[in-house]
Formats: sequence, structure tokens, C-alpha cells
Amino acid sequence: MKRRKFIQNASLSSLALVSSSSLIACENKNTDSNDAIVGDLPVPTLPLVVATWNVPNATAAAWKALEEGKSALDAVEAGCRVEEADVKNQSVGKGGLPDRDGNVTLDACIMNKDGDYGAVVYLKDIVHPISVARKVMEKTPHVLMAGEGARQFAISEGHPMENLLTKSSKKAWEEWQKTSEYKPVINIENHDTIGMLAIDKNGDLAGACTTSGLAYKMAGRVGDSPIIGSGLFVDNEIGAATATGLGEEVLKTVGSFLIVELMRQGKSPQAACEEAIRRIVTKNKNHKDFQVGYIAVNKKGEVGAYSIHEWFSFMRYQDSKNENIKSEFFLKTQ
Repeated sequence: MKRRKFIQNASLSSLALVSSSSLIACENKNTDSNDAIVGDLPVPTLPLVVATWNVPNATAAAWKALEEGKSALDAVEAGCRVEEADVKNQSVGKGGLPDRDGNVTLDACIMNKDGDYGAVVYLKDIVHPISVARKVMEKTPHVLMAGEGARQFAISEGHPMENLLTKSSKKAWEEWQKTSEYKPVINIENHDTIGMLAIDKNGDLAGACTTSGLAYKMAGRVGDSPIIGSGLFVDNEIGAATATGLGEEVLKTVGSFLIVELMRQGKSPQAACEEAIRRIVTKNKNHKDFQVGYIAVNKKGEVGAYSIHEWFSFMRYQDSKNENIKSEFFLKTQ
């Protein structure tokens, strides 16, 4: 009887283990099926470049670097430099809209596959803050440099000084001074921060983020873009995320770090971006008055994107196809 009871109990235990395993497998399968990938790309391939907003020239430059066998870090720097040099882009680099005192000040950061990070904030007179940020990461014992110190470092590294305030940006600033209304504007047609993520042929990730910040901001204001974990975060084991929009709200929720940690817990890039936006809208009753958008990639090359309002889009360069994709957004569910 004892032997029979032991066999019976063992059989029941084995059945319970099999049933539990089946339930877990079903739960995982259901989770994956609900976490749809933006752009409906069922079998991701590498390399990959994604960037906030409609910036085909930037993603093309990054893709070219990857095709030449360069690293993901080289790719995101090359891509961001394209936008920094574009004087028609009034939110990044030369031609960026100034602060309320008429000074163009730039912020940028970059992260590599090893988790190293470099950033500059409140940088004046230098066209390519993303390259200065990389040199902070690679050539100094620091991770973040600011203001005059950052400018002097850039000059010492061979970056020429240049007036960043173009005629069109100056004209826009002079027009703004007539009312001096200071509030975030929900971006519809134009972009603001450029965030870029890449995975190279080796499967290694890197990310970069560059901006001239909130137009007509108070002098000295710094947003989320150059701050690790907020505007950008990269974990080569898991994935990466970057943000665009009102930086104050991204900073308060450490949004990019949150997305990567949610992916670490098993969420898809899409589901993680959606949760990060929910964290913002549930904490701020005025969320209809500002925009925040996120993009993310995981180690497999799956992509996610989500924003508060409509009109946010992102670029994806993959399988030799450079396309702009409209993001899903929160407010259509309200």
C-alpha cells in the first residue's frame, strides 16, 4: 500500500508539473500575442536603425555606417550629426530655436554597448554636441560636462566655434518676444529632439539623443535628452529606448530606463512604451496639454513606439527599407 500510494502521489505530482508548465507556456504565448510589434514585422532582422520623427536622411546616414561594417555607436553618431547640421531643423544643432534670451544652447548624450555614457548640457557655439558627448565618454573620466567647460573641452578637441542662431530662428525668436508666452507646444508637423537607436551586425546596441531643447526656455534649462535613463538608456543584454517631447515629464518618470526594465521583465518594446506613457498620464492631469513619445528596440530587433497625442512618428531602417511609421497614441483610447 505504501508503494502504491508513493507511485500515485508521484504520478499526481508529475501531472501537476506538466499542467503548470503548460499553463505557463500558454500565459507566455498570450502575452507575446498581445504585445504587437509596431510595423508588423514578424521576423526581425539585423542590422537596424530607428529614430524619432521623420528624419530619413539621418537614418540613411546611420544605415550607411552599419553597411560599411561600423559599430552601432558610429551609426547613431553619424545619424545625429546629419540633423545637427541641418539649419532647417529648428530643434537640433545649428538653427535650433534659442532660449528666451536669444541664445542657442544644445544638449546631447550617447551610450555604447558596454553601458558607457557621455553627455553635454547647455553647450553654446558648437554644431555637433553629439560628437562632443562621445568624446566626453571616451576621452575624459567624466560622463557629463556643462556650459563653458563643455565648450572649452569641445574647442580643445578640434570643434570650431560657430554662431548657431540662423536668420530664420532669430526671426522666430523676435516674433515670440511680442507675446513672450511660455508654454509647451504640442508638436504636429515638425520634430523636436532626435533620438536614435541602432543594432549592428554583431547584435550590439547603441543610442544617441540630441536637441536644442524647449524653444524659448528659461536660460539654463536642461531637459531629459542628455540625462541617462530619461531621454536615453541602453542595455546591451536587453534593449534600448529614447524619448521626445516635454522633457520635464520624461525626467520625472525616468522613462527610457523604465522601458528597458519593463523589457527585462518580459514585455515587448511596444507594451513597454505604452506602460511608460501611462505612467505619465496617470500622474499628470494636464497631459492633454503636452506631448511625449517613446521608441524602443529589444535585443531581437523588435520595435515599439507610443505617444500621448497623435502625430508622433518614427523612422525604421531595416531590411534595406527606410520608412516612416506613424505611432500609436494614448488619447485615442479616451
